[in-house]
Amino acid sequence: MRLLLSSWYLKPDDRPAVLPPPTSTGRAGIVLNALDQYGHSRDRDLPREVHTWETFGYTCEELDLRDHFSAPEDLRNRVADFDLVRALGGNAFVLARAMTRSRFADAVKERLNRPSSSTAAVRPVPVFTGPDLRGIDLIDDPAVRPDGYPSGIEPDCLGLVPFRVVPHWRSDHPDAAGADQAAGHLTEAGLQQRCLRDGQTISVQEVSDLAA
Repeated sequence: MRLLLSSWYLKPDDRPAVLPPPTSTGRAGIVLNALDQYGHSRDRDLPREVHTWETFGYTCEELDLRDHFSAPEDLRNRVADFDLVRALGGNAFVLARAMTRSRFADAVKERLNRPSSSTAAVRPVPVFTGPDLRGIDLIDDPAVRPDGYPSGIEPDCLGLVPFRVVPHWRSDHPDAAGADQAAGHLTEAGLQQRCLRDGQTISVQEVSDLAA
């Protein structure tokens, strides 16, 4: 499984060279749960993402993790049917809680065991792919609980890479100041990190080696 982490959305004419071509099914799941507290952003971003990924050759549908809060076992089958899973940014803690409640990590890691898998998680505040959300509270509000999110859900990460990712670093973005603070905090704590300016990407060619 390949992992492509980006600190900003992609454009139809800006296809990453490392992105694998779609298979015969070419299905992509779009995860928008980081925007669950922003209804207007969901309405705007879904058609934009569908258009972009259709330009890249994929057939898209929304993968709403809330649909699997009460039936997480069904999520494994849905993820297994996708060539690619694309998660958008927003609030990292909201997305992480949605992943915890739906057991998204289990579905992704089961997919990792398939040698032919090309599933990619492409930017979601790519911080959720690391070991934890240390420092991200300086960027996103960890207390946000959208409607339908039960209390007591921990914002767990996937643990697919050993480093923490700081998005919007030194970029023309409202979160840039918080990103600088997060990078400084992680440096002082001696924790592994990768800082991404908007438009930059990190490509991990073989995630199974890191997640083992």
